[in-house]
Amino acid sequence: MVDAGMAAEASYDHVLTSDYAALLAEEFGRNPIINDEAAFDIYPPAPHSDPTILPTRPPIITIMGHVDHGKTTLLDTLRSASVADNEAGGITQHIGAFSVPVKGSSSGTITFLDTPGHAAFSAMRSRGASVTDIVVLVVAADDGVMPQTKEVIELIKGEQDKVGVVVAINKVDKPEADVEKVQHALLAEGIQLEVFGGDVPSVEVSGLTGHGLSDLIDTLSLMAEVQDLRAEQDGPAYGHVIESRMHKGLGSTATVLVSRGCLTPGAHILAGTSSGKVRLMSDSSGAPVKAAYPGMAVTVSGWRSLPGAGDEVVQGNEGDVKKALANRVRKKEVETVLIDAEAINIARAAERERTRREEDKSQDMRDVLDGGPKELRLVIKGDVSGSVEAVVGALEGIGNEKARVKVVSTGVGDVMESDVMMAKAAEGIIVAFSVNIPRSVETAAAQNHVPIYSSKIIYRIMDEVRDRVTALLPCTYETKVTGEATVLQLFDIHLKGKTTKKIAGCRVSNGTIEKSKGARVVRNGQVIYEGVLDALKLHKKDMPEVKKGTECGISLQAYEDLRDGDLIQMYQTIEIPGVL
Repeated sequence: MVDAGMAAEASYDHVLTSDYAALLAEEFGRNPIINDEAAFDIYPPAPHSDPTILPTRPPIITIMGHVDHGKTTLLDTLRSASVADNEAGGITQHIGAFSVPVKGSSSGTITFLDTPGHAAFSAMRSRGASVTDIVVLVVAADDGVMPQTKEVIELIKGEQDKVGVVVAINKVDKPEADVEKVQHALLAEGIQLEVFGGDVPSVEVSGLTGHGLSDLIDTLSLMAEVQDLRAEQDGPAYGHVIESRMHKGLGSTATVLVSRGCLTPGAHILAGTSSGKVRLMSDSSGAPVKAAYPGMAVTVSGWRSLPGAGDEVVQGNEGDVKKALANRVRKKEVETVLIDAEAINIARAAERERTRREEDKSQDMRDVLDGGPKELRLVIKGDVSGSVEAVVGALEGIGNEKARVKVVSTGVGDVMESDVMMAKAAEGIIVAFSVNIPRSVETAAAQNHVPIYSSKIIYRIMDEVRDRVTALLPCTYETKVTGEATVLQLFDIHLKGKTTKKIAGCRVSNGTIEKSKGARVVRNGQVIYEGVLDALKLHKKDMPEVKKGTECGISLQAYEDLRDGDLIQMYQTIEIPGVL
């Protein structure tokens, strides 16, 4: 294994992954047998060779924006306006999505997608799914750009080549509304509005009164016409789970947004590690839907288990679905085992390192004598490889001959439990730059006492790491004299039980004598006692402190050998942290 370049995996107790095992077999001239059945899966149908001949589909519009900016009211008004225009029930409203009829449009309708909290939207984007065609960014005219508005703008910037954007400036009916201020705030965030010569249209609307809703629908319809959205209306269905929940009487249900093909009752479908046979398809009013075409969102029942929001939905025959499901479940279990195996390998490597250090007594002695530089061990995760390189380069230069930074591991992507186990084995911390930390990982880190520092600003990460490295430096201690008193005369005070106690009559010559501070006795220039005060009195009253020029009585704890002319000093020890 060493000759094959696998020295790090050559220990007898290292757990090999299947990839490493196959490579090792090939090094010995053997042909590893790969189970092709275990790799079987159902994939979305290949793109059509000539999309221009396909029928048009309704655009998928996602409403996004800050909390309390009127998204829900705007959606409710759109729904009610459509019902008023089509009393015969031309509107198709679904849980999480609804359609608005548009006169003169090639597709006939526009489908609005409601994604509260952006959870489903983020999950879909992370899987690279082009679910949303246009994002409507709702901004309140009386509130302006807020934190969640900025979050949506960042999402839009990441997908600006694939997703169209329309800004809806809501609540223009309020007296305190300031549309121009909102437009300039959006421009400052990088949204190039048409009013300033950009390419992002903006519409002034009021979700409460319905003002501007027809203009918003027309703008969206025009943008969809330009995008020329088309999809197959036959063949196996392909879509995404918008949301899922348990329904009393129907069991596991999911709102599925169809992107391609046609979904019908009786079809065998697969989403993530959940499968099912479509039993019922319905809209939110319970009316049955016989066929779901691209751009439609339907509530599907018949799932054997609850699918996750954002999961891809694919269709296949019963045998293929069962085979693909078994392979997906097995693959998920293998990934879990691999994470555990990696943690086991890290723990075993740490144990071998500890044993080696214990056996190398001479090296340990040299470390003790030399002091040895202390290390802050880091596990670094970033959003892209370039960011990780920049963070590593910035952090590795922090330190000196007494304390330094050591990067144990780097990686791209969200922080995982394997990172926590690696940081625990290395007794280090995790630095997360512009990546997410799942709640399960935060829980694992807390249970294993592994600190995680997360930031999107590299300078804050550098400051945090510099502070932690500085904390590793040895501290210096400085003694500061806060007060001095000269012993003028000694007195014997009789206590209970026929015992006496010496009290020194003193005059405070410098500073303040404080009972809480440390005390020492100086005689002929030498310190002969260090301790604390037992009593500090002024006219028989106990005092917490006595200032300069005042005469007082002082007794020391466990020391009776005071003499006339002795100098009693009060001092405090100040800890001075190390400096890089």
